[in-house]
Amino acid sequence: MVKTFRDLHFGDRPLLLPNAWDVPSALTFAEAGFDAIGTTSFGVASALGRPDGGRATKEANLRLAEALSAVPGHVSVDIEDGYADSPEAVADYVAQLDAAGVNIEDSTDETLIPSQAHAAKVQAVKERCPALFVNARVDTYWLGQDADVESTLERAQLYCRHGADGVFVPGAVEPAVLGELAANIPVPVNVLVVPGLSLGELGRLGIRRVSTGSLPYRAAVHAAASVAVAVRDGGGVPAAVPYPELQARLVDYARRVG
Repeated sequence: MVKTFRDLHFGDRPLLLPNAWDVPSALTFAEAGFDAIGTTSFGVASALGRPDGGRATKEANLRLAEALSAVPGHVSVDIEDGYADSPEAVADYVAQLDAAGVNIEDSTDETLIPSQAHAAKVQAVKERCPALFVNARVDTYWLGQDADVESTLERAQLYCRHGADGVFVPGAVEPAVLGELAANIPVPVNVLVVPGLSLGELGRLGIRRVSTGSLPYRAAVHAAASVAVAVRDGGGVPAAVPYPELQARLVDYARRVG
């Protein structure tokens, strides 16, 4: 039986969601066996030559979501703060996306917005798209604003009451904090990769989803520079996907999209 995106949050260990920024990166994750792929607003913005945030990825994400609809597996789109202050405008935007889920953050321009305002966005999206998995991001720890368990839980539980299917708390890394959040949030809790903690260890703390965020994109940029430096300086050339293999993926993808 094919598992839904929601089902993947309730497996034996946390769902590892790699974050793509274009079609080739998504195809590579699918080829590696991942059943679900997220997008990274940082990677999408950076590829446009723009800094993350500031609602720079609005149009690019519409095009990317359409392109990724032909990639095998489920896709969740990172839509920053929904690209609008109005809950209705956010819902209008989300309704255009061909995706299994969205990730929407409760901050704008590096500042937390009132929790009720974000809850209204979550509710509007769920009312418009009830089957969509809405991952409500709580940016308290990420921004260092109200970065404590009590404030984070207050926001997370409010978003859950307004229909959030999951809660994402990037920047929370201490095991005791993660355990307390997971125990008191009634939906799957999502965190970024935590150095030093395996998926199994995060699962034992109650975490149900782990995102790579911008890490793959930043690693790819680093690898690109490493290749050029290695050739220039006479070092060993780093490993890469063979040209014929990547070309074959793209040819197959092109056939599917017509």
